[in-house]
Amino acid sequence: MTKIAIPSRDGQVDEHFGHCGYFTVLTIGPDKTVTAEETFAPPAECGCKSNLVNDLLGMGVTTLIAGNMGQGAANKLRQAGMTVIRGAAGPVHEAAAAYLAGNLADRDELCMAHGHNCLDD
Repeated sequence: MTKIAIPSRDGQVDEHFGHCGYFTVLTIGPDKTVTAEETFAPPAECGCKSNLVNDLLGMGVTTLIAGNMGQGAANKLRQAGMTVIRGAAGPVHEAAAAYLAGNLADRDELCMAHGHNCLDD
């Protein structure tokens, strides 16, 4: 069983990982279909300075698909053993399907906005 988390807003991939509207967490079955879906609200703090990574790990998430994020957040997720895919856009389920089909790879896009200074985290 695989779990994919996607920062979301109104059913779309949210461009801002650390300040997204909510996370959509998809459980993927052996045949690469979605078998369950849940959402949760992220902490108010910047994604790289919160307990978000531990929350995702506690839910069993192994992959995070995002629009972009700061390098600190990407580093923390990877150090925790998660696969990080940046550069996604559009509907959440389409981004997940593209990843599962092998058509979405990490674009190494970094968010430098918001003055979070998460590069060293």
